[in-house]
Amino acid sequence: MVQKATFDRPDFLTDDVLSSLNTATHSAPFEVLGSRISNNRRWITSFQPDACKVTATVAGKTTELPRIEGDVFSGRVSGKGYTLTMHYPNGSEHTTEDPFAFDPVLSDLDKYLFGEGTHKELWRALGAHVMTHQGVRGVHFAVWAPNARRVSVIGDFNAWDGRRHPMRPAGSTGIWEIFLPRLDDGTIYKYQIVGADGETRDKADPVGFGSQHPPEQASVVRQLAGYGWSDEAWMDARAQRADRAQPISIYEVHLGSWRRRYDDHGRPLSYSELARDLVNYVKYMGFTHIELLPVSEFPFDGSWGYQPVGLYAPTIRFGPPNEFRDFIDAAHAAGIGVLLDWVPGHFPTDAHGLIQFDGTALYEHADPREGFHQDWNTLIPNYGRTEVKNYFIANALYWLEEYHLDGLRVDAVASMLYRDYSRNEGEWVPNKDGGRENYEAIAFLQEMNIAAYGADPTVMTIAEESTSFPGVSQPAHAGGLGFGYKWNMGWMNDTLRYMEKDPIYRQHDHYLMTFPIDWAFTENFILPISHDEVVHGKGSMLTKMPGTDWEKYANLRAYYAFMWTQPGKKLLFMGCEFAQPEEWNHDAELNWGAAEQPAHKGIQQLVRDLNGMYRDTPALHAKDCENGGFEWLCNDPAQSVMGYLRKGGTDDRDVLIVCNFTPVERSNFRVGIPDNGHWREVLNTDAAVYGGGNRGNLGGCDAQDIAADGQPYSVALTLPPLAVVVLQR
Repeated sequence: MVQKATFDRPDFLTDDVLSSLNTATHSAPFEVLGSRISNNRRWITSFQPDACKVTATVAGKTTELPRIEGDVFSGRVSGKGYTLTMHYPNGSEHTTEDPFAFDPVLSDLDKYLFGEGTHKELWRALGAHVMTHQGVRGVHFAVWAPNARRVSVIGDFNAWDGRRHPMRPAGSTGIWEIFLPRLDDGTIYKYQIVGADGETRDKADPVGFGSQHPPEQASVVRQLAGYGWSDEAWMDARAQRADRAQPISIYEVHLGSWRRRYDDHGRPLSYSELARDLVNYVKYMGFTHIELLPVSEFPFDGSWGYQPVGLYAPTIRFGPPNEFRDFIDAAHAAGIGVLLDWVPGHFPTDAHGLIQFDGTALYEHADPREGFHQDWNTLIPNYGRTEVKNYFIANALYWLEEYHLDGLRVDAVASMLYRDYSRNEGEWVPNKDGGRENYEAIAFLQEMNIAAYGADPTVMTIAEESTSFPGVSQPAHAGGLGFGYKWNMGWMNDTLRYMEKDPIYRQHDHYLMTFPIDWAFTENFILPISHDEVVHGKGSMLTKMPGTDWEKYANLRAYYAFMWTQPGKKLLFMGCEFAQPEEWNHDAELNWGAAEQPAHKGIQQLVRDLNGMYRDTPALHAKDCENGGFEWLCNDPAQSVMGYLRKGGTDDRDVLIVCNFTPVERSNFRVGIPDNGHWREVLNTDAAVYGGGNRGNLGGCDAQDIAADGQPYSVALTLPPLAVVVLQR
């Protein structure tokens, strides 16, 4: 039986308070809503738009809460623990615990670490977490918006009405929090923020673990705990795989266009399908790692993920977060590492993202000379702000810990290091010393690497850095940036310039192939042929090559063999391994039909064999990052021929590589070598199985006691046209 309360109101419900509650402008709603004492009596006060009646049930006794004014209901009760039931004009009812009856969740330690900027597990405090709080299951929400006038959680559960669930400030941290009972995994939500400027904005959660499928923009509650990883053996042993003395050959992948389903929609494969098909393919091809173009949630397909909005959410395009974990687990089971392209250098101006998050330039710089990327129309994070730096460092640790990723490739590092990056005079702000270096970004990168390797020294971090900034892959304590590896953009640019030339002119630019070795050991380098080389009118790798059709394939085969036998780890973008004839199109799958044609299949087989040779031959990888692993033998610009040795440890057999970058076969070409003995041909890019003419040194050759190239011995080789031969002693 429902008992009607006497119609009066507690002292704290003044006319001003009632007005501010009804207009959602009360500065501290937790101080008046919920259960509290007034005039020695306990009152329950609730704000319930659209309800025609509200009742409270305390210890089995139900009491109606009279409507005081507008949508504010309040009545006297006895006892503290209660549920509310909202009755609506259509006859429906909704019963729940009162969010304003719960204590705060954030601990003093969380608040202290956040204020200090050292919360390495920030995602455990902020974001939306399913939990049981004070005996009730629900979701705790927390978000940083220090200059906001009001922050509310909105979603289907409250008709997207920001008046219903305003959050409480967590001390002076700038964090707002609330616990909403009876919500669960899969809840769709946003934060409604009344900013410092008085404007109302609906924002996705900066630390949201899931997102709606674009173009929808809300965050989705996703549980982090409870996934059953089965990669313990991989995780225990992966330190060796990241070591610079180990073979590292990376297959770079855009998940949306590797393969697509053969249905009317041509949709991309799911994480679960990729866990089967992509992992099996990469294992067959012999790559050691997969590098994923960014999967942090992003609004625009055409950005390929490089303009992220949901930095803590794997994109829903291919499935929910646990299916992304399934993909990584499957790769590890197959002995393949997974690297993620990570983008902390800029973020887009989409209204539901970080831009003007609380009505101020919170995550970005206020001055566009510091805070706006002209090339990409994106915003630059303010790394000098403690909380912003903490946000990004914690994000790096989040991906490594929560998704067992084996490393992060950091995008566009050069754009972070220099204040004048892609800017004209007068368009940038110098540092405190009047220079162009971005001290705050440099410190951020150093601290990120220290945190990543400090948390787990078995991971690797990789910089895409296109300048000669010193010490990118040197330890931070020694003044370096602290990365494990750096992309060798100079090697890529020089060697591709050479390969694109007609062979008749290559003799004049021979240095483009030989000069990079002079600085090959100044960093721990990865040799990259990435997605950037096969888009925006640059053509495919095949169309870059000069000559007839046969010469194009021969050139590409020779170039790949040159790449795999040069010092440095390897990276190849998907489709390049079978010489896709077209430029990459992110809206369509790779041209797998071409991969079945003999010439393309030959290059695919070559890449597979190069990976196997590189992986199984210590001389080709053990000293990738040490100058003792390479020695020039012959260097003949006039004939576009070069020969060199790769060396491993004292017990490893040396490897001899000789390259002929002209379409002229050279017989009895003499190359000086340091040791006597028999040399066996282990790979020849002119082999028939690769599409070549099967010319070479099939039976190997014996060293002769004839000095050449400053060496005491020599071998006489057949050098096929546009080919590389590899021999091992």
